[in-house]
Amino acid sequence: MAAVVTGKQYGLYIDGQWQETEEKRPVLNKYTQEPAAWISIAQKEHADAAVQSAKKAFKVPFAPYARYEVLLKASQLLLERVEKFAQVLAIEIGKPIRECRGEVERAAQTLEISAEEAKRIHGEGIPVEAAPGSENRMSFTVRVPVGVIAAITPFNVPLNLVCHKVGPALAAGNTVVLKPAEVTSICAVMLAEVLEEAGLPKGRLQVLTGSGSAIGNWLLSNPDVQMFTFTGSPVVGKDIREKAGLRKVALELGNNSATIVHKDANIEQSANLIAQKGFNNAGQVCISVQRVYVHEEIFEAFLSSLKEKTEAFVVGDPLDEKTEIGPMIKESEAVRVEAWVNEAVEQGAVIETGGKRDGAFYYPTILSNVKEEMKVCRQEVFGPVLSVVPYKEQDEVIAKVNDSDYGLQAGLFTNDLKFAMKAAREIEVGGLIINDASAYRVDHMPYGGVKNSGTGKEGPKYAIEEMTEERIVVLNI
Repeated sequence: MAAVVTGKQYGLYIDGQWQETEEKRPVLNKYTQEPAAWISIAQKEHADAAVQSAKKAFKVPFAPYARYEVLLKASQLLLERVEKFAQVLAIEIGKPIRECRGEVERAAQTLEISAEEAKRIHGEGIPVEAAPGSENRMSFTVRVPVGVIAAITPFNVPLNLVCHKVGPALAAGNTVVLKPAEVTSICAVMLAEVLEEAGLPKGRLQVLTGSGSAIGNWLLSNPDVQMFTFTGSPVVGKDIREKAGLRKVALELGNNSATIVHKDANIEQSANLIAQKGFNNAGQVCISVQRVYVHEEIFEAFLSSLKEKTEAFVVGDPLDEKTEIGPMIKESEAVRVEAWVNEAVEQGAVIETGGKRDGAFYYPTILSNVKEEMKVCRQEVFGPVLSVVPYKEQDEVIAKVNDSDYGLQAGLFTNDLKFAMKAAREIEVGGLIINDASAYRVDHMPYGGVKNSGTGKEGPKYAIEEMTEERIVVLNI
């Protein structure tokens, strides 16, 4: 299976042409740590050429129905190639093959939704005639594309999150310069091949692979880029916002997601969903469960169930159908998570299960007796670690959830409608998921956070609103 990508060299995609560069770097098989393929490393002249090509292509008409046709065809091509893309994802991320198939299917759906939304972009009528002196006027708004969009995507969901930026941007009539994560670039390049095959006009999409900081700064310094859409760390996101100036910016920056398990919750169901959504992709998802607050009346029963489900996970080769937990993206990240857990233990935390590292693998870990000031609670672990904390009162637990610099999504297991409505009003997040964990997401819903979790929304309909400008037209008749 590894032969799907082994040894292949991938180029940059600029002005409808594939270009290999002299400098190349390997994309590692995250399980074997051996090179799986090689990507070209873009230089400043490539970034400048990509922006100029995108700027030129933006001036060429690309009708909404034509956008729909291209995106729908790309969606269909992805579905025809689920296994090929899934194998590549498993190799370059280290995510289990069954999860990878799900990502490819979701990516196809994201493109399909984007295609449909390309036909639905509209403005609204404005009753200017209601103002004294404007009785003979009529008005309406239209939504127009912003122009060249720089899309910078992360390593953890390297196909679907690319689709969440590229799909809506193209649907809205923009042109895109895509910078995928250096360590997981292959699927993004393969997606460009799919879009090209689907009939995407020359110059509508450029792909630059290589150093994120270098390419990001070259794009930020180019005034012909009108918008930046970024998923990644708060540090980089704040830097982009500062350097972008008055240009549009959409940021999705992460979380230390909390999920509440109230005393009336179904213990088995909640433990099962929290285990699945805390440890999938080795915990490397922005909305992975990290903090679990459990009512004291059911704390011991819940913890026992959660441990049982966690210890049943199969850790191993991502290409093995039995594997449920693969390696982390780099050994250095597993070392970091290990250090955070060890620090928490030194500060009084108890390892209920896990706490073991083997190279780039960090085994699913549950901690108890944690304190809010510990890194495993205060910062984003972005690894397979759950901290389980008891609580007594509703106000107390809402305050604990809100005691965070982040606010992307949270979960709440309860059958108490009053508590659910109270939580919906008072928990400071972009999304609250009732009777599921924080990591629930479907691709057409609005997705985005508050506080240090970022600004703007994803989900094709909502991303299109971010990627267009509203223009008012007033007729004096």
